[in-house]
Amino acid sequence: MAPVSTTDRLDRLESLADIRQLAVRYAQAVDARDLDALVALFVPDVRVGRDGRGRGELRRWFAAGLRDLRVTIHLVAGHVVDLDGPDAARGVVYCHDEIEPISGSWHHGMLQYWDTYRRVPGVGGPEWCFERRQFRRWYRVDALERPAPGAGRATGRDPRSTAQLPEAFESWGRFWAEVGVRNGR
Repeated sequence: MAPVSTTDRLDRLESLADIRQLAVRYAQAVDARDLDALVALFVPDVRVGRDGRGRGELRRWFAAGLRDLRVTIHLVAGHVVDLDGPDAARGVVYCHDEIEPISGSWHHGMLQYWDTYRRVPGVGGPEWCFERRQFRRWYRVDALERPAPGAGRATGRDPRSTAQLPEAFESWGRFWAEVGVRNGR
């Protein structure tokens, strides 16, 4: 989306700032277990699973998913945002996470969120919300371990593997085919 007027340029800058705040607010809401703040970051008609819809259903989904985690810490890093139109955008958020399950062991890892955003009517005017978040993980290991060589490769052979990145990038396979090595191995 190429802004033309000063008004368009200002709207673009405000939209980018608002969208980037979504990722940080999400991390804070998850880590604080503030489910009301968390679901308010999503569009009112958010799709949940195959058949669910709405923030109430999303709240139940988050409650079920977070109840086995005592502590989470999300450090949001880079955030790329592409505006597709005045009310639609997509982005990729890098994140380092630390997790203490109820079992008591600490884990840490690296992940990305692949997002789509939509501007919807809000109480104080239009607001940007998540339309969809896709969770993609590079690795997750015990906090006392270092990622093993190749931890970022989704091999499919290890049922405990949480790796989904970097193979999820469309460009990943093309790159390795071009340089003559299969999947970075």
